[in-house]
Amino acid sequence: MSHEAFTQLVDAHYEALYRFALSLARNGADAGDLVQQTFFIWATKGDSLREADKAKSWLFTTLYREFLRGRRRAARATSIEDLPPGEQEIAAEEVDRVARLDAGTVMTALQSVDEVFRAPLTLFYLEDFSYVEIAATLDVPIGTVMSRLSRGKAQLRAALAQEERGAGAKIVAFAAAKGAKS
Repeated sequence: MSHEAFTQLVDAHYEALYRFALSLARNGADAGDLVQQTFFIWATKGDSLREADKAKSWLFTTLYREFLRGRRRAARATSIEDLPPGEQEIAAEEVDRVARLDAGTVMTALQSVDEVFRAPLTLFYLEDFSYVEIAATLDVPIGTVMSRLSRGKAQLRAALAQEERGAGAKIVAFAAAKGAKS
């Protein structure tokens, strides 16, 4: 692969890969390392890819596998806890509350979601991957993707509710000034 083609590939996918890596690693330095490792692997093995239009998917899959390899080395395992029955989608009356959320609050809440659910949520909502692309990237069946998205959304909702309760507790009402009309 020519230097110019490699530079174009990096320019086209670096930002999205970094966001995905940051959502997985929760640390800017580790995310940068993951992206760098992914592009290093591309530089050494990418020319073996038969279909050039699948480079994006290959890069995301490689990054995710490198993340998992690093987690195995560190011997940290993520356990999947069963959520209580009766998971519900966002109710219509909660739409206004969701509309008031800012990106920082959502990203903070996303970091509290278990990694196994965070990866599909990030790929689906931030990178606009289809279920099929997510399944290929994470190397899991489509049914597992749908299940993880559902459970991930439930955890994200709970985290956002916790953030909202925490923010509400920080608000202090000012006492009315003397002589002020109510």
